[in-house]
Amino acid sequence: MKRSVQLLLALTAALSLAACSTTKPEEEQVDTTAQEDAAAQAEAEALARQRAAEEAERQRIAALLDENVIYFDFDDDSIRSEYVEVLEAHAGYAKSSGKSVVLEGHADERGTPEYNLALGERRAKSVAQLMRTYGVSDSNIDVISFGEESPANPAHNEEAWQENRRVEIKYQ
Repeated sequence: MKRSVQLLLALTAALSLAACSTTKPEEEQVDTTAQEDAAAQAEAEALARQRAAEEAERQRIAALLDENVIYFDFDDDSIRSEYVEVLEAHAGYAKSSGKSVVLEGHADERGTPEYNLALGERRAKSVAQLMRTYGVSDSNIDVISFGEESPANPAHNEEAWQENRRVEIKYQ
């Protein structure tokens, strides 16, 4: 009889434990799975947006790096605001690649050869100064002036002169 009572108590205890089980109803399990799926989808969408933004930024910088000529106004060595972002991109490239940058200064044909040589140098030095402010080491910048001796456009009119007042950015 003792054995029967012990067996009965063990069976009652097992049934009690089974009744107290924390198994979620099927409906709650479906809700949790849906929430997990929605969270995973939101995370995937956020990652896709981040990758798209990074790719757009890479393309923007590549387009800026395609611009390797900085133009100047007549008898001026000031960098136009439209070229600041271009120079920032070139400075970033020069820093990250470790390449040296060569800045070739040019002038149009008006003025004496000596004056134009000095003007081309001032223009190249203006570009160099801005690149230094963006972190390019002075040892990685070379400045050359061609003055009026190497025109981009050999014509003798305002359009040609505008094309000839420039600094060309090249890498070594």
